[in-house]
Order: sequence, then C-alpha cells, then structure tokens
Amino acid sequence: MTQLRILGLALVTFVFAAACGSDAPPPAPPGHDIVLEPDSALIRGEVAPSATLDTMLREYGLADRVAGAVVDASRGVFDPRRLRAAQPFLLERTLEGDLRQFEYEIDADSVLRVTPVAPGREDLHAEVAPIPKTLEHGVAAATIDNATPSLFQAMDAAGEGAELTIALAQVFAGEIDFNTEIRPGDRFALTFERFVREERPASYGAITAAEFHNDGREIRAIRFTPPGGEPGYFDEQGRSLRRFFLRSPLKFEPRITSRYSTRRLHPLLKTARAHRGVDYGAPTGAPVVSVATGTVVSATVDNVNGRMVRIRHASGYVSSYLHLSAFAQGIRRGARVDQGQTVGRVGSTGLATGPHLHYGLQKNGVWVDPLREHRNMPPGDPVPADAMEAFRSVSARALEALESAMNSRQIPASSAAAAE
Repeated sequence: MTQLRILGLALVTFVFAAACGSDAPPPAPPGHDIVLEPDSALIRGEVAPSATLDTMLREYGLADRVAGAVVDASRGVFDPRRLRAAQPFLLERTLEGDLRQFEYEIDADSVLRVTPVAPGREDLHAEVAPIPKTLEHGVAAATIDNATPSLFQAMDAAGEGAELTIALAQVFAGEIDFNTEIRPGDRFALTFERFVREERPASYGAITAAEFHNDGREIRAIRFTPPGGEPGYFDEQGRSLRRFFLRSPLKFEPRITSRYSTRRLHPLLKTARAHRGVDYGAPTGAPVVSVATGTVVSATVDNVNGRMVRIRHASGYVSSYLHLSAFAQGIRRGARVDQGQTVGRVGSTGLATGPHLHYGLQKNGVWVDPLREHRNMPPGDPVPADAMEAFRSVSARALEALESAMNSRQIPASSAAAAE
C-alpha cells in the first residue's frame, strides 16, 4: 500500500511538470524553504527639504493616481502643507506602485497613517494615531573644554542629542547668551524626561531641573507649575528665570559680526552711517525667534532690508529681524507670537554681503542698543507666596539630583517608568 502511495505522488509530480513545460522548477527537497520573489518594497527615510507629500510619494515609486489618493485621504485628518523636513516616514508599496501602508511622524506624540480599507481595495483610510511611549527619567552632566568646546559637543559627549542641547539653552536663555558667553571650564548638569517609543528613536520631554556654571556664575533652574499657572523655571529662591527679552533672537551658535553704532562704515555702500542694531553671522536657514511675546506689525520685502519681520511688544518695544531667507508659517500682520517662537530663517536678502541676521530694537519709537537693553530686562513673576512650600519640596529633590549628577559626571539615565 505504501508503495502505491509513493507511485501516485511521483505520477502527480510528473503530470504537473509536463503541464508546465520542461522549464518548470523541480520541487524543493524536503526540509528546504522555497524562496519567493518579494512583491513589495519597504522604504524608510526622512522628508527632504522643500518636498511635498505628493512629490515625495511619487519619488519613492507610488503610482501617480495612488499618490493623489493618499494626499486626498490625508486631508481629512491632517493638513499636507504641515509636512516638515527631516521628519521620518515609512512607505510600503507593491512593485506596481500600489499602497500597502504609509506612515509619517507628525511629532514626538503622533503619526499619520494611511492604509487601504481592505487588501486589494483602492479606497484608503487615514488616521492620526498616538505613538505608544514609556516615560523614563534621565540625568546628564558635562564640561566645556578643549575636547568639547561647544554645548552641542559637550552634550553629545554625555550621550544625549541636539534636541536636549537646544532645550537646555532655552531654559537659560534669559541668563546666558550662548552665542558669546560660553567659556572653557563651564559645566552643567540636568535632569530630564525621556520617552521611549515603540520601534522609533526615543524623544525628550521636559527638563525638570538644570544647573550651569558659567564664567564663575552658578545658575540653577527648577521646573515648577504654580497652582492655576503655567510651568516655568525658577532659581532656588523661587525667582523666575524668564526675562522680558531673550538674550538673543538666534537659538544657537551665531557670532556677533557688527554691533550697534551711531557711525559705521557700510560694507557695501562704503559710506559712514548709523548701524541701528546688531548683526549676527549664522548659516542660511537657521531659525530666527521672537525675543518676546508680541504682535506682528509687518512682514515685508524690499531691496534694502530684504525679508523683514517687525513685532510690537509691551512697554513700547518693537523688534525687527532683517535679511531673512523665508518667513515662518503664519507670520503675517496682526499675528500673535510667543517668546521663542520661530518667525523666519536667516538669509542674505536685500542689501547684504552674506547670510546674517540684522536685529534691531526700538523703545517708544527710538532705536536702542539691543545688547544693553537686554541686560537691563527685569525677571518675570516669582513663585507665589502661597506656593512656596510646595516649591521648596520640589526644589530640594531637584537640587539633590543635580548635585549627584555634577559630582559623578557620568550618571546614566534610569528607567523609571510610568507607561503612558
């Protein structure tokens, strides 16, 4: 009986091969996998500068009609014009250019996901979904020295990323001009939130406390939320670190190339004239931020100032940002801006020899020296008296963690964790 079964199997195999022609592949030996050609491509990348959702999808092989359908489906839950350069995406498509799935990371918390309603269907479903993540508490400390002469390099040596560097600079933006005041021997420590995200790089949350030793000064910052108020940073006595003006309209690493002057030789016109502001040398495209909360007076373009934004603030101040390469989204006359909000990008438009930012400041219609005016700015409101007991409790724990970090310099992030 066994022999008949074997003979029957051999006959079926022979008939199948004959039907398929002499080129049919022989059956795979027992115990071996059959190698199948992939029927789809999986692409991971980052959004290129100036890319649109439609052009990006077509570039990576999605058929024209399918790319258009993805854009149309996305509009119901996400504005495709909000696509940002350097944000990660995932695209899975068939070899014929049909969609299997598309994901775009909107921010650290959410992702745009587009998929067919059902396999083989052309109609699509789009949603904005939360990214699962777990909260950890991290600690870092480092020193500015010859091997790590910038804050970015020092933070990198401590094992942390550029996003945390920028956040630290923003915490102390009212106290330290990171463009001009960093010195060898400066050191810092901080405690912060880190979010571990499923199948994605970790992201940073808030800095909970920080300490910076800068040119002989010791400055501490404790994050605290007064009852009914907004979170802010305060020193150990409960005084606010927030200033009416930031020390600089550039987030990082520019250099002052020309200071405020009543008489300066213009580099292009070759005539002596007043220079009513400060020039910062910075690369094209570097973000320019508003030094204080205010309202946009104008966003204009002309042959001398190039792209220029003017913002009115409290107490009679108006700030000006000249020679921009681009305006930030939403920057137009009458728009409200927050302190630290991006208003444009460094450029060389108008009468300029190269990429830089000209920053000017008026008080009650009179031009003033921005650097001098910034130094004289008063701090924000302190911790309210009825919240000081709660603040002291938060401060004591924060300072203990900072002292431990500063002493060891190499404390790794601990995974404490609360899952969101």
